[in-house]
Parts: sequence; C-alpha cells; structure tokens
Amino acid sequence: MSVLLGRLASSSSRSGVVLALTALAPMVWGTTYIVTSELLPPDRPLLSGALRALPAGLLVIGLTRILPRGHWWWRAALLGTLNIGAFFALLFLAAYRLPGGVAATLGSVQPLLVAGLAFLVLGERTTAWKLAWSLVGILGIALMVLKGTLVLDPVGIAAGLGGAAAMASGVVLGKRWGRPVPLMTFTGWQLTAGGLLLAPLAWWLEGPPPAIDAAALLGYVWLALPGTLIAYALWFRGIERLPATSLSFLPLLSPTVATLVGWGVLGEALTPPQLLGFLLVLAAIAAAQLSPRARRGVAACGEPR
Repeated sequence: MSVLLGRLASSSSRSGVVLALTALAPMVWGTTYIVTSELLPPDRPLLSGALRALPAGLLVIGLTRILPRGHWWWRAALLGTLNIGAFFALLFLAAYRLPGGVAATLGSVQPLLVAGLAFLVLGERTTAWKLAWSLVGILGIALMVLKGTLVLDPVGIAAGLGGAAAMASGVVLGKRWGRPVPLMTFTGWQLTAGGLLLAPLAWWLEGPPPAIDAAALLGYVWLALPGTLIAYALWFRGIERLPATSLSFLPLLSPTVATLVGWGVLGEALTPPQLLGFLLVLAAIAAAQLSPRARRGVAACGEPR
C-alpha cells in the first residue's frame, strides 16, 4: 500500500509541474495586450502576428535543419494554421470588430468546444463537473472584461468563436497525432506554417511594414521569443501530457493576466465585479484539474477493510 501511495504522490507531483509549466504559456500571452498598446505600431495586428511567429519558426528550423516528412507536411501545416495562423487572424479580426471584453468572453468558450471535439475525435468523455466549471469560467471572464454598452457585430462574433474553435481543434488534433520530432522542432514547424499564412495577409490588408523604432523592436522580440517560441513549446508539451478538457481551461489565464497587468502597470481601476470574476476564473481552472469521482475511488481503495 505504501508503494502505491508513493507512486500516486509521485505521479501527482509530476502532473503538477507539467500543469504549472503549461499555465505559463497563457500567462505570458496575457502580456500581449500591454506590449501591443504601449510598444508596437498602431493598427498592425496581422504584422504583429507574423513577426511573432515567422522569425521564431525559421530560427528553429535553421538551427535544427529538420523538415517534415511524408504526411507530416500537411499535418504540421494544418496544426500551424489552427494554433497560430488562423487563431491570430481571427482573434485580431474579432478585436477590431468588437469591444475587447466581448472578444475575450467569446474566446472563453474554448473549454466547451474542446469537450465536444475531444469526445468526437479522442473518445475523451468530459464530466458534468467540468462542463459546469467551464460556465463558471465564462462568467468570470465576462465579469472581468465586459464594460459599457455591448456592440454585437455579427462578423466580429463569428471571428471570435472561429478563433476559439481553431485553437480548440489544434489542441485536440495535436493530442491525437502526437509529434514525430523533438518538441522545439515541432514548435518551429507550426510557427513557420502559421507565420507563412499571416505574412501575405498582413501585406495585403495592412500594406508595407512601417518604420520600427527601439521600443517596437523590444516589443517584437518579447512577443517572438518568450511570448511565442517558448510559450508555444510549453503549450505543445502540455497538449501531450494533460487531458484535453483540463488543458482547455488554462487559456482563461490570458485575459486574467491582461486585466491584472492593466491594473498594476497602467493604473486601471479594478472593480469589485472584476475581483469576483478573477476569483471565479481561478476557481474554474483549479476545479477543472480535479475529478471528484476518481478522488473518491482512490480514497476508498486506501481505506482499511
């Protein structure tokens, strides 16, 4: 019995480390808002997305000199499109067409989308527990970020939901397919694929790149290295090792961190409803990592008969 309990404790400890490292990714993504507003050229969201993804991806490919083979050409292209290219493009379109709070709230439906896709593709059943906490997470995000009169633009709503669906699909397919190469190489493939999608879109829709000053250069370096290369490597590692439905709650940390950074750095007011929303989001993320039924089963096994 002591050996069994030791193994359970060791497994729980390893899972906790993986969870904490994976959670760093959406937390770093939460700094994107302040970096974009304070350091980068205005009205260039697609350019920012392309510069986040493409240089980092090409750097990794140049260092590893490993390219996809066989069916991994289209798999890497599809995953890069879902996780990065389409996600960034739809996210920025939603941000332009909707108030930021509405866009963030639409993105918070990702746990529900992952639950449905994980059941269809992976056979991974979710529970009423996780479904209920996903609704709590959506409520928490809404309390934190929704302000003023809501403008419900149909194109913006479709883009917001489409962005959440793109990343949810990337999570589920990435878990189904695994990876054939080391983690950083796999990350480089997807960043390159996503960047190659965004670069021509940026040129077509936004025109040639503007002059980049020292502040903008610092912002792009932050977004490309910690904010994309390292963060996505941690995220893809989490996809491999965590249940899809548990992983899908972690992106709720991104608007949470953005709200806290706005309060701490920009001096934005933090209202009581926002504080309540912050606590609800943290509770939803924590509760989604638990399985009460499984915990009761383990406890029952440990009881003397």
